[in-house]
This record gives sequence, structure tokens and C-alpha cells, in this order.
Amino acid sequence: MNRNLFPIVLVFCLLVSFFSCSNKSNKRPRKPVSTISIKPAKQLYTSGDKVTLNIKTRLRDGELKSVKVYYEGKLLQESDELKFEIPDVELDRVGNTSFKVNAEKTDGLNNSRVKTINVLSEIAPKQLTYQVEVKYPHLKTSYTQGLEYYKGYLYEGTGEEGHSKLMKVDIKTGEPVQSIDLEDKYFGEGITILNDKIYQLTYRAKKGFVYDLETFAVIDSFTYKSPQGWGLTNDGTNLIMSDGTNILTWLNPDDFSIVKTVQVANNRGNMNVLNEMEYIDGIIYANIYTTNYIVKIDAKTGKVLEEINMEGLIDMYHRSNDRIDVLNGIAYDAKNDRFFVTGKLWPMLFEVKFIEK
Repeated sequence: MNRNLFPIVLVFCLLVSFFSCSNKSNKRPRKPVSTISIKPAKQLYTSGDKVTLNIKTRLRDGELKSVKVYYEGKLLQESDELKFEIPDVELDRVGNTSFKVNAEKTDGLNNSRVKTINVLSEIAPKQLTYQVEVKYPHLKTSYTQGLEYYKGYLYEGTGEEGHSKLMKVDIKTGEPVQSIDLEDKYFGEGITILNDKIYQLTYRAKKGFVYDLETFAVIDSFTYKSPQGWGLTNDGTNLIMSDGTNILTWLNPDDFSIVKTVQVANNRGNMNVLNEMEYIDGIIYANIYTTNYIVKIDAKTGKVLEEINMEGLIDMYHRSNDRIDVLNGIAYDAKNDRFFVTGKLWPMLFEVKFIEK
């Protein structure tokens, strides 16, 4: 070969190789792309509404194997069509609920899309107020985060770094008969008693503690996925925690795995900042943080059934220079059908009845 032609041939070969690789890279298989549209299209839906889903999938290459459509994790329909419709889908969950479509090609490539909608409760909560039956003293140094009545005593968890405690309290005197301090780095939160163990959350450490009921010795600890721990109760089988949102999470008390989650909403929107709680026969009573309201929630559906306005409860029972904070703390004496409520740094605990306005 002529030496003068060699550089030209080399450059030509390199260019052919480059464009060949470029063409190959452009021909890589592409993922399917699906869209979900909902009719009627609304900003807010109501539980019980029926909607129609329109599913469309685009392919750049290859063949479609299947398209699966889910509602809150439950399979609604599977199809091998690029376009199809699912009519009369009933919205039976409240809160931010989602539809998911997963499209897969015969070459194994798949892709998912999610569409989230907000669903309100169809129930207009009954509006209640309260009646004070008995007043008891309460330690005004207690930043109440968890409250439980058990076998004649109140058990109370308190917060604030450096001041968090777990206490067993004589209800008549308001004085602790047993107490343990949390490490200064922990901000104590909700408590509950299940199977002769006391469970306590902390605020931002994502850590909870398990205590022996009799000795208050720490016998276990656990972590949770929620970024914050707020209220805690139980249904006799599982723990139920709140985290400052409208989501309640059921936890297995043995391995602390998530059993299920339920979102809470009324007929106006999501019910956020759920705080201290009490579970009674399928109903969860919860403080709404920074407000004077306690809400009564259907534990199965998350729908708010009643809203109890506790405004004015502490007004007559504290001095002007007392450092009081918000309403927080619900306990129930099942044997005598008594409710107890208090607040953070309140000098008083109240036995109350919830009554219609």
C-alpha cells in the first residue's frame, strides 16, 4: 500500500467504526411509556366516588407483553392492549391515594407510572364539646407526650431534651410513685402498655424503648422508618403510632415491622398533625397538635367520625404566669368508663365526658 494513502485509510476506518457504534447505541431497546387519565377529572374526590381510568402505552420498539393497573397496591386489571379503559372504580380509601400502571415488553424492559389523587371522607363529623366531671392535680413540670390509664394508675411519658421521663402517677395526688429518666439526648414522645410492657417513642431519634411494666427496666429498643415519633397506642395486638402527618402506622410489637398504614381525613381534607392517642373498641381518639380539638377516628377506614372542641378547658385553672402549652394527653379507664385529658405543663388533669353541643 502506498504510504501516503495509509493515514487516509486509517481515518476512514475510524470514522466507519465510530458511526457504526453510534448507530448501534441509537438502536438500544427503549422502555414503554404509559399514561393514566381519570374521569371525571377533579382536584378533590370523595370516598365512594366512582371513576373511569384511561390507560395508554407508547412503544418505540418491540412488542408489549402486559400492562398491569393497581389501586393502592391492589391489582385492578391486566391487559395486553396499548389502550384500554377501566370503568366504575370505586374510591374506598381516604387521603392521598394512588393508581399505578406497570407496562412490560416481551424483551423484559418495563416501566411504571403513578398518579396520586386526594380523597375526602364522605362523613361530616359530629361536633361535640365536653363536660368536666372531676379535677385532679397534675405536675406542671410535665411536658406531657403520652398518657395511659392502667390498673388504677396513670402512666405518663414526658418530652423535652434533658427532662424526658417515664412515670407511674398517683392520680389523686398527681405525684409520681415510680419514675425513670431518659438520656438527655432523647426527647420522649408517646407511650402505650401492651402485654405488660411499656413502649415509648422518641421525637427525632427514630428510636423507641421497651420497659418492664413493674421495674421500668429497659428490656429492648427498636427503630422505625418514620422520620418522627409522636403518639402511640395499641389495638390489643399491634402498636399504632403517629408521626406528625395524617398517617397512622401499625407495628408488630415483636419485630416492629410495619403491619399496615391508614390515612386519616375528614370531609374537608387530610387530618394532619395527629398527636397523642387512645384506642377504644375500634376507635382512635387523637389530639390535633396546637389545637383544642380531639378527633374520633374509625381505625379501619381512617375517617373522622367526631370532632371534640376542648376550648377553654384549662382557662380557669392556671395562674397568669404559669408556663402552659397545648392540650395533649388522653387516657381511658375502661372499667369505669372514664376519660382523662391534660396538656403539656398543665397544673391540672381532668376527668371529662364528651357531649353534643
